[in-house]
Amino acid sequence: MKIHEQARWYRRDDDLTEPLLVEKDSTTVDVSVDGLDDSLTRDELTLPNIAEPEVAAHYTRLSQMTFGIESGPYPLGSCTMKYNPKFTERLAADPGAHVHPDLPDEACQGILEIMYHLQRYLARICGMDRVSLQPPAGAAGEFAGILICRAFHADNGEDGQRTEVIVPASAHGTNFASAAMGGYEVVTVPSNEEGRVDLEALEAALGPETAALMLTNPNTLGVIERDIEEIASLVHEAGGLLYYDGANLNALLGRARPGDMGFDITHYNVHKTFATPHGGGGPGAGPVGVTDRLADYLPDPVVTVDDDETYRRVTPERSIGKVHGFEGNWLVLLKAFAYIARLGDDGLLDASAKAVLNANYLAERVGYPIPYGPVQHEFVASASGQDAGEVARAMLDYGVHPPTTKWPELVDEALMTEPTEVETKESLDHLADAFNAVRDLDDDELAERPKRTSVRKIDQVAAARSPVLNWQSIETPKS
Repeated sequence: MKIHEQARWYRRDDDLTEPLLVEKDSTTVDVSVDGLDDSLTRDELTLPNIAEPEVAAHYTRLSQMTFGIESGPYPLGSCTMKYNPKFTERLAADPGAHVHPDLPDEACQGILEIMYHLQRYLARICGMDRVSLQPPAGAAGEFAGILICRAFHADNGEDGQRTEVIVPASAHGTNFASAAMGGYEVVTVPSNEEGRVDLEALEAALGPETAALMLTNPNTLGVIERDIEEIASLVHEAGGLLYYDGANLNALLGRARPGDMGFDITHYNVHKTFATPHGGGGPGAGPVGVTDRLADYLPDPVVTVDDDETYRRVTPERSIGKVHGFEGNWLVLLKAFAYIARLGDDGLLDASAKAVLNANYLAERVGYPIPYGPVQHEFVASASGQDAGEVARAMLDYGVHPPTTKWPELVDEALMTEPTEVETKESLDHLADAFNAVRDLDDDELAERPKRTSVRKIDQVAAARSPVLNWQSIETPKS
């Protein structure tokens, strides 16, 4: 196969007597296509030679056909998409941060120092004693926590006995998956009429088979678990561990710590709490923290410091091993460090205050009923009488991203909403107006939405059952 290309490039020498832009003839490049079916190859490919403004216009137009975190409010409850400040991006782009992970400790002392202090920051924020930065995402942090739990019980001779992990019905779906992947049977406990853990059901579920209870506080309804100390006591009396899902940590920053509530293990979703990138499959980061009695089981490595202020990577004595390569996704961790260091104690306290204030302001303005409260950083409204999926699609017409829908199942036609601390009153008002405009649509109007997006309403059932995976087979949608 031959590829034809019109080569254009700028001169790099200092001779300015000749034109800076040099045109070259088309070139051909031989490309091996051995082993490919003829239907998958072509005889030649002519690449367009277009001007920079055309390229810029094309990609700008593409960016406007979708909704991004910098387009406006992105209130996905639980998933917590929020703006990523540019100063952290600039720091991660600094050439000094780009080092090979195989460098020996003595050659990367600066980076290890940052990792060490990030471990300490995270431990202090959550009331943990030790932290590993290695897990590459929140779900991986969960899985690491469950492996730590299993290793701990195995050392106590109870691995074959403690076979169950208790998960509330309102928990994140990853909790159920992490427990199952760790080899445990998942036991679900219901919520009470307040949307909190049903203590009677929990007591009935606890026993010698209990390895852990996985919980987040506030929970997925945005409601504080007021009985958390009693819950911790019940779990520990049964010989289990209490695991904290860090998804909702941004409601607590500077105000309460999971370790003080009685949690033994926690993971940190740094994209949710400390404004690192989220989505697109990664890279991400999901550090895991533990109390002292579990420190020896942390993933390998953790960073320590010697008396002479030399930083080094060490393997905990009973480490569960690696759950990712090297120390984790270093540049994502660097962004989290920069965010925490820039905000400091007062800034983190202010972030949690505004996260709760924004959620409560929006909850007051939204016309849909909110069955459970008082809420903290997020709330779950009920579309009640409308289909939550149709509500979400209709909201796109108003220039906002919809909330998480259909979950948690405790709320009928759930609209799970988290505005985060970064939104202004004006953007919250715009978001509330979008909610209320969709609420007032009749059934026929709602069924036709969205009308203003680049892609109109799709048949989700057909898309799931008969996906079209070849772009050449896709017809251009009618306007």
